[in-house]
Amino acid sequence: MSSASSVRPSTLHLPAGSWATVLDCLCAHFPAIGREIWLERMARGRVLDADGQPIGPLHPYKVGLRVRYFREVPNETPIPFVESIVYADEHLVVADKPHFLPVMPAGEYVEETLQARLTRRLGNEQLVPLHRIDRHTAGLVLFSANPASRAQYQALFRERRIDKTYQAIAAPLPSLDFPLQRATRLEAGEPFFRMQEVPGEPNTLTRIEVLERRDDWWRYALFPVTGKKHQLRVHMAALGAPILHDGFYPHLTDTPDGPDDYQRSLQLLAQELVFDDPLSGEPRRFASSLELVFP
Repeated sequence: MSSASSVRPSTLHLPAGSWATVLDCLCAHFPAIGREIWLERMARGRVLDADGQPIGPLHPYKVGLRVRYFREVPNETPIPFVESIVYADEHLVVADKPHFLPVMPAGEYVEETLQARLTRRLGNEQLVPLHRIDRHTAGLVLFSANPASRAQYQALFRERRIDKTYQAIAAPLPSLDFPLQRATRLEAGEPFFRMQEVPGEPNTLTRIEVLERRDDWWRYALFPVTGKKHQLRVHMAALGAPILHDGFYPHLTDTPDGPDDYQRSLQLLAQELVFDDPLSGEPRRFASSLELVFP
């Protein structure tokens, strides 16, 4: 990997300890990253202090010192799908994300993420996603392009002043009356990356409509009022209509670090976002150009 990166640095405030150098502390704090890797990163100026100055191998340790470092994944696997930019101005960027592409760096994905790709394309290191969708979900993602107006756009999601429409292809539910609402309590399940419905006061709400009926598969419109992790996938599976090619629900057949099968993309699409712009008051409506595929 070259020294140039479109990924913003991570920050660590050094914990209390008896280390002599910042290098010693980093090696202890991140045992999976070898000392030689930290030395190589320092040599390339990839470990910085709060002022953006490079930290070297002999830099003395100090509790609470703010250290900025760049996550790197050697030989990162390219994701062979391309995002598109639906809209961009000085405050807001709207992107159409393909299946399999993560929104933000995590785990084995750093440069092959929507945030990193958009940062490279637009030359704006201030880009921050205002919300997230699953790596396996395609569709619209909003980014803040300007820290000065970021809070106003973040409030749209926090105060539920943005209408989100998803589409999904899933099994038929002929015994149910539509439109219907699914309101349940979701909590972390097993393994850690799955969610599950549990007894208790609902903390999720999804409205569901049917857009198209075929013999073996239906196209649904999903309107999440809340935004819990995997909410739509869990709700559809719990109704008896798991989303086509869902390897997590209702039964676990895939793993997050397993190889991607590009012929079996999760048929879930973040199709539309509607809101009043918090800066201008202008009504905004963005629609994805991507389409789901019936088997």
